[in-house]
Amino acid sequence: MKKLHYLLFSATLLMGTATHAQIKVEIAGVGSNQIPVAVAAFADENLAQDDVSDIIRADLERSGIFKVIDARQTISDSASVDLAAFRASGADALVVGSVSRSPDGRFAIRYKLHDTVKGAPISQLGGEVQPKYVRLQAHRIADDIYEKLTGVRGIFSTRIAYVKNTGRGSALVVADADGENEIVAAHGRESIISPAWSPDGTKVAYVSLEDRKPVVYLQDLMTGRRNVISNVKGNNSAPAWSPDGSLLAVALSKDGNTEIYTVRPDGTGHRRLTNNPAIDSEPQFSADGQTIYFMSDRSGGPQIYKMSVSGGNATRVTFNGNYNISPRVSADGKTLAWISQRNGNFSLYAMDLASGQELRLADGATEPSFSPNGKYIMYATKGGGRASLAVVSVDGRVKQRLTTNAGNIREPSWGPFMK
Repeated sequence: MKKLHYLLFSATLLMGTATHAQIKVEIAGVGSNQIPVAVAAFADENLAQDDVSDIIRADLERSGIFKVIDARQTISDSASVDLAAFRASGADALVVGSVSRSPDGRFAIRYKLHDTVKGAPISQLGGEVQPKYVRLQAHRIADDIYEKLTGVRGIFSTRIAYVKNTGRGSALVVADADGENEIVAAHGRESIISPAWSPDGTKVAYVSLEDRKPVVYLQDLMTGRRNVISNVKGNNSAPAWSPDGSLLAVALSKDGNTEIYTVRPDGTGHRRLTNNPAIDSEPQFSADGQTIYFMSDRSGGPQIYKMSVSGGNATRVTFNGNYNISPRVSADGKTLAWISQRNGNFSLYAMDLASGQELRLADGATEPSFSPNGKYIMYATKGGGRASLAVVSVDGRVKQRLTTNAGNIREPSWGPFMK
């Protein structure tokens, strides 16, 4: 019998077997220039299991960008609103809406975003969803608010993956960005590491030690099927997707030394990119898919390098500190994040790739992962002897800590925008 057991679930079952959040989010260090937004209770939102307005408020508050004001009243999206009164109370924008139930059981959720300064609507959305998608629709509304007021796409309706240590091994978990709707995608007695989302958000590549060595697997979240991506001689590790989903970069030791390879998602076409006596590992594609960043100790200690996706000469990227690992590139191509050990502490750094300017974002950090809009980084950290997750904005102003009572959580991977 296999040591690793898997839960099979279709897209419909995925939502149906989800559990409520076991993650608690604590927010600190919010920016001083927050956008004041009043959020009213939606008309008849008590018809649904979750209050849509509460979810929207929590999303906006968690971002650190908004100062959320409770409107202290229920206002429908079709109501006539005294916007001047809300402007006088300090709100630059007002969120209103309604919920109604159709005879077939679906919920019609409508919302409107008002500009209290100009006295005019900014945006509105409406649509019918099944009861299990009410939370998702609320996240989509929060995404719309975030984008309309900041000009940047929101990430509240995205998902995250992480590894949870259980009493009987490890579990690969998928959840909403706020920690709700937790799904166990894979679990087993041996360690699971390095989860990486496919660009279309339907699959997660990861490494399992179930065969007494690292092997790269692909878990299809829609069908529940699992396939081997790479199980060649030696260690198979550190999967990373190309932006178009046609390739994965991996680190393999099949020829004795750990080198960077590319491989197709079906496990074919292994192609070696590096050829150096040093250890080359932790590959990551650039946003345009033309460059691969990776860690190498070819200069005497681990540093971040980059090379063409076709291989060839590598260029050193990091020069400060003697120990720099775990490169990650934002989806907008503007920022490089990595872990640097300086003065005996592991810290999360970010570099503006245009200027080369560095910024230390967090101490005690490992395993960084960018949000799909490039504005936040999730990472693993330890506190009180327990591993947990944390989030920091790329400017370092907003910090969140995600803790759980269900055991240590680590190896975060932020999923892409859903298409």
